[in-house]
Amino acid sequence: DLPADVVAGVPRLELVGDCELRMENHRGILAYGTQEIHISGGTFGVKVCGEELELRTMNALELLITGHITHIQIL
Repeated sequence: DLPADVVAGVPRLELVGDCELRMENHRGILAYGTQEIHISGGTFGVKVCGEELELRTMNALELLITGHITHIQIL
């Protein structure tokens, strides 16, 4: 039995404190900067805002953003 989000292929976000965001099933980076990162989630976008943001790892299935995350907005 797999979780519904895995089967459907929808994005899954996991925020750890205010310093780490992991996103699974993303569709790529749309814009990148140290204060703002825009990610495609397919049918919606995700805007991550903060300070000293850094894309630590990224592959076809997931990405990891670190830094001081102040807010996340679903677009």
